[in-house]
Amino acid sequence: MTGAPKLALQESSERLKRSPAEAVEDRALVSEAQAGATEAFEELVRRHQHRVFAVAGGILRRREDVEDIAQQVFVKAYLSLRKFDQRAAFSTWLYKITVNECWDSLRKKKVRPLVYESDLSEEQKRQFGSSVEASSRSLPDIRERLEGQEKLDRLLETLEPRDRLMLILKEIEGFSVEEIGEILELNANTVKVRLFRARRRMVAQYRKRAGQGEPIR
Repeated sequence: MTGAPKLALQESSERLKRSPAEAVEDRALVSEAQAGATEAFEELVRRHQHRVFAVAGGILRRREDVEDIAQQVFVKAYLSLRKFDQRAAFSTWLYKITVNECWDSLRKKKVRPLVYESDLSEEQKRQFGSSVEASSRSLPDIRERLEGQEKLDRLLETLEPRDRLMLILKEIEGFSVEEIGEILELNANTVKVRLFRARRRMVAQYRKRAGQGEPIR
C-alpha cells in the first residue's frame, strides 16, 4: 500500500444499521484495499465514517477534536490494514481504534471526557430524551422537562465516562449490546448491567433534583 488516500470525511445524521451482507461486502473491500485498491478503502471510509464520528463524539466534547480523531483513525487504519487478518469484523476493529485514539487524546490533554447537549443534534436529543422517559413511567414528558442547554449535560455528567459512552452508543446510535461489548472489550452481560445502572442512575438523579426543587442545570 502506498500513501494514504485523501480522506474527505463528512459527518452524517443518518443512523446506520449493519447487515450481515454488508459485513461480507466489508471483507471483500478490505481484501481489495490490502491489495492496493485505494477506491476500496475510500468506500470503507464512506460506509463507516458516521459511526466513527458517533464513537468519538461519545467520548470527546469538542467537534473539532472529533473531526481530528476521525482523520487520525482512518489514517491509522489505512496504514495498519495489511496487518488486519479479518478474524474480527472490520467495523469492530475500526471502532476499537477509535476508542483507543480518543482515550489517548484525553490522557495527553488530561481532560475528563464529557458529552454536552449542545454537541448533540436535535434528532439525537429527541432519541435520548425518549430513552430516558422509557426508563421511568412515572416521569411523563421528561423530554420537555429536560429542555435547555445544560439539563441533559448535567445528568450525563453523573455517569462514569465509559458508562456514558455505552449509553450514547446504545440509545442514540443504535449499536447492539454485542457490538458495544466487542468495541469496549467487555462481555455482553457486563454491558447490559452497566447500561441498566446508567439508566437507573440518570432517572434517580432526575428525581432527586426535581424532588429537592433543584433546577436540572
